[in-house]
Amino acid sequence: MEQTNEKVYKNRMLILINVVLLTLMATLDSSIVNVALPQMSELLHVSSEAIAWVVTIYLLVVVGTILIFGRLGDIFGKTRIFLYGVLVFTAGSLLCGISHSFLQLIISRGIQALGAAAAMGTNQGIITQVFPANERGKALGISGTAVALGSMAGPPLGGFIIHSFAWEYIFLINVPIGILVYFLGMRILPRSKKATQQPFDKKGSVLFLFSVVSLFLSLTFGKNYGYTNPLIVGGFLFFLISFLLFLYLESRTEVPLLPLSLFRNSLFSISILCAFLSFVALSSSSIILPFYLQDTLKYSPAFTGIILMVSPVILAVVAPISGYLSDKIGSEILTFAGLCLSGVGLCLMATLTETSEIKVLVIYLAIMSVGNGLFQSPNNSITMSTAPKNMLGICGSVNALIRNLGIISGVSFAVIILYSQMSQKVGYNVSDYIRGRDDVFIYGMRTVYLIAAAVCGVGAFLTAVRLYGQKRKKQSHITVETN
Repeated sequence: MEQTNEKVYKNRMLILINVVLLTLMATLDSSIVNVALPQMSELLHVSSEAIAWVVTIYLLVVVGTILIFGRLGDIFGKTRIFLYGVLVFTAGSLLCGISHSFLQLIISRGIQALGAAAAMGTNQGIITQVFPANERGKALGISGTAVALGSMAGPPLGGFIIHSFAWEYIFLINVPIGILVYFLGMRILPRSKKATQQPFDKKGSVLFLFSVVSLFLSLTFGKNYGYTNPLIVGGFLFFLISFLLFLYLESRTEVPLLPLSLFRNSLFSISILCAFLSFVALSSSSIILPFYLQDTLKYSPAFTGIILMVSPVILAVVAPISGYLSDKIGSEILTFAGLCLSGVGLCLMATLTETSEIKVLVIYLAIMSVGNGLFQSPNNSITMSTAPKNMLGICGSVNALIRNLGIISGVSFAVIILYSQMSQKVGYNVSDYIRGRDDVFIYGMRTVYLIAAAVCGVGAFLTAVRLYGQKRKKQSHITVETN
């Protein structure tokens, strides 16, 4: 565990910048390489299908290990694990940048992902520990903004680097930033005490790793090979069996990897579920929108990139404000309003057609993005505020894991719905955009957006129930004090 003191409190804003900077780079690296894949495929002499593993291996390692690093942070100290993560991420980035073969790049990318998972699995715990309750929402809002910016700004930034330099610089740019974060962190981050005597749940970690990796691979490759493919179905079955075994083991382990007692707290459980639903809904839009802009409206990739920057820019403005407001007026009402506004934005996106004006699209996208910004920071604040001090690491990593699984699930869900609806419209199986039949794509896109809006509606309903429950508790408490 770490200890906070007056010096740490005074340096809290510098600590936030330090932690957020690495979080931004780690998140950025999950998407920044996408635009470089064709060039990397040609220069490394591998197929386009094989080069996709540069993206897949990074996400796979992060999803599979982030919970483990969160637990290690609670045992050995969040600062210690975070700084180890910074070192590994920086070394992995350097190795990626000097790779001369496909195998070397894949191994280096896995090393980089291990460091990213260690940093992202402990960052929210450090922020929650350093900032008092009345400032925590704003701090977590800034952290959430970094995650959103990293996820959405990756492709346009990657395109700029590829155009101006070479693909290696996508990774090498991390090295000086990583060195800066490490040495600054050594000076200002809260010091770790000696490791606790708690044992590490090795069996639970292995089971969790197997279950999450099988789910991730099934969702990822199901988009290419079909979700009825026997191997994909087998992957989902393996996930189900291994995850049920994991839950059974955790319920019988004295010091589990994932304390199931956390989920007895309704605030924590509903916050995690609503976060998952939010990321499912909004990531479904992120996979559909580029096709609509380029194939239906016939805009260039460069202009499409500019339009896609609307969401991260709005989120960068709204999320810190939302976090600040949550410290002043409470988080529940903001999360409810955010999900409602996101749902409205998604419904409006479902009304777009082949002839819609770009300004109308931008307005609808802005409404959806403001709703997302209103929701994320207060919801993160609720999640982390309900965590016991000795479980801040695992709670932060659960939050990050849910975010990644929500994004992956949302993309898979959108692809399934889109192509199934398009196939239904034309009367035969469709797995790509049909040139000259924009109406078919619009038909499928509309269904995706309406279902995504319904998913947000479910989250808003759960949030409303939570809000009502909190008001009832406060009223009961006031009544008891009055009597």
